[in-house]
Amino acid sequence: MSVITGVPWLLVHKSMLKVNQPHKISLYNQDYVLWKDRQGNVSALPNACPHLGAMLSEGWCEENPETHSCNVVCPYHALKFDHEGCTVLPGSQKKTLPQLKPLKLIIQNDFIWSYGGYEPQMPIPKILNEIVENYDFIGYTADTSTEIDLQTMLINMHDYNHQSGAHYNPMKIKEVHLEQFIDEGYKSQAVFHNVMAPKSLQEKLRNPTLFLMPDALTTHLENYFPNLVIIHTDNPFGRAAQCHLFVPETDTRTRIYVLLFAQPKVSFMKHFGKKRFLELAKVVIDQDIDILLKIYPYTSSKIRLNNEVGIDWVKRNFDNFPTVVSPNLSSQSDHQLSLSKS
Repeated sequence: MSVITGVPWLLVHKSMLKVNQPHKISLYNQDYVLWKDRQGNVSALPNACPHLGAMLSEGWCEENPETHSCNVVCPYHALKFDHEGCTVLPGSQKKTLPQLKPLKLIIQNDFIWSYGGYEPQMPIPKILNEIVENYDFIGYTADTSTEIDLQTMLINMHDYNHQSGAHYNPMKIKEVHLEQFIDEGYKSQAVFHNVMAPKSLQEKLRNPTLFLMPDALTTHLENYFPNLVIIHTDNPFGRAAQCHLFVPETDTRTRIYVLLFAQPKVSFMKHFGKKRFLELAKVVIDQDIDILLKIYPYTSSKIRLNNEVGIDWVKRNFDNFPTVVSPNLSSQSDHQLSLSKS
């Protein structure tokens, strides 16, 4: 396996699971079925029925009317499996030993984490629990599985120059000025200033999302290698924390989704802004995936741009995980060196 292990992955937010309905997720080349009962308890088993391999996620859940707990039911022969992976065979009243090994989950607030069965090499970041205490949960969006490996996805996320190309529309970003990059090992922070092209009233009326975009925007990225990037922004309507989550489904396939939290300043933000911010986040993810799928995969880079210190951070951590290595400042440009020291 080429994907790094020992990392906590945020599989889903509880809001992404419907009560008593199977939900398929993939991690480390293995498919799992997750389900949530009426009491909010979440279970996870390998997705292949141990009888003939039918996908349990294509079945249904059967609730116990007394306890409101539920089992996942195989769609092929209706075998029912509890959270321990046990079943009762037809013609028998006796529960079997576990036939499937449950995926170990770590649940904090509404966040469902897992190390995928590997020995932990780093702790679960505390930042999401802190955000829950100070922000309202707005929703999730852009839950997408794509044939792009995790490292490529993260390099794109930390390529601060691509915003004026891949995301020019609809945001009309003309220039990106990286003001600060703080390297703290597996955590980093980047602050950059985006200058937008003027947008006419007609453009805004055609695309109301543009009302949320000022002429200049300062963005603060809080980065947790290799599973989480938080985009902190302020606008006249409130403060937002846009959390981008990454899950390695296979060596070459990555799932990405966004959880949005906000501190609304006006009621307008709670209604109009909620929908528009989710739509904008989805547009950004769709654009990132679109451009990454249009790159010739074996083209070697002969040009280096300014502000690639975030890319260096991603590559260094991938190359050395689980060892934390200090940045090699001598190999960076003077501009990047000053940013790393600030």
